[in-house]
Amino acid sequence: MSRASKAKRIATAAAYGGGGIGALGALGGAALVGVMFGETKLARRRIPVAVTDPPVSHDTTWAAAGVSRLRPPIRIALLGDSTAAGYGAARDRETPAAQLAIGISAAARRPVHVTNVAVVGAESRDLGEQLERLARHIRPELAIVMIGANDVTEGRRPSGPVHYLEQAVRRLKADGIQVVVGTCPDLGTIRPLPQPLRWYARHLSRQMAAAQTIAVVRAGGRTVSLGDLLGPLFATRLDLFAEDRFHPSAAGYAEASKALLPSCLDALGLRTRARSASAFTTRRPKPVAKAAAQAAARPGSEVAPAPSRGGALTRRGPVAQLRRRHARRVPEAGEGAATEVTPTTAD
Repeated sequence: MSRASKAKRIATAAAYGGGGIGALGALGGAALVGVMFGETKLARRRIPVAVTDPPVSHDTTWAAAGVSRLRPPIRIALLGDSTAAGYGAARDRETPAAQLAIGISAAARRPVHVTNVAVVGAESRDLGEQLERLARHIRPELAIVMIGANDVTEGRRPSGPVHYLEQAVRRLKADGIQVVVGTCPDLGTIRPLPQPLRWYARHLSRQMAAAQTIAVVRAGGRTVSLGDLLGPLFATRLDLFAEDRFHPSAAGYAEASKALLPSCLDALGLRTRARSASAFTTRRPKPVAKAAAQAAARPGSEVAPAPSRGGALTRRGPVAQLRRRHARRVPEAGEGAATEVTPTTAD
């Protein structure tokens, strides 16, 4: 079965709230299950335990160098797991929330206010609670979601997490909020995981990313493929990992933010350049399952809803646009001598 077919099967099951392919059922075999169980226990001993207490939900306004603090801020929000929370970064300035805010501020020439409700250790099923916390704040213009790694490491059936993610995107879009999702990272780069567990983690994370893409586009959001983009870098550069060798370091978060930034700018209506994801793809809309599979194999690809002649659907289902996006003026995610304008703490 092709990656597109598997992803479509999982996403279809997710639309109905469950079922689909089980994590271990995907490969099957009692011997393999035994090996995986033993190696998972070994890996858990090798990887230091992360801080599981939820971070304080915070509101911070950032401004890039030279940006007037008097202009009204653009409001963005981050939801998801430890990656969105920035676990492993030594300073707030090094987190994805801050780096994306500063990059957007540099492009828009306005301050950017960030509400971060991400929680270390969160799974996709926790997005509903994060949305409730977000609702207590001023509604953002853009929500950035980074989720999926914990669903894979906990052995969740892919259709369940994908269902929760799709429902979260639908709720955000219903409130008029633009949504960009960084899909599940490539867990095959985590060195404490022994083989064949590392290979299997890569297989499951890529499968999760493709299914996430289909569900997010179906709900009206857009995705950026992070796994294959950052996988080769993380596999060769140990400095991209934090001390626990599991979470990204400040440098790792900078790479992820750089990949997400152009799509965030475009979602906010700021001008970007778009081209085909590779020489072997076209800019014409295509079935979302095919676009999702191609995105997983083409680093940094954005997949977004594309209207067809008859509307948002064709006879074969939703269609999507597969692109590589670049800012017309490309600011680094942490460009310049940025300032933290009004750091505050809220519930």
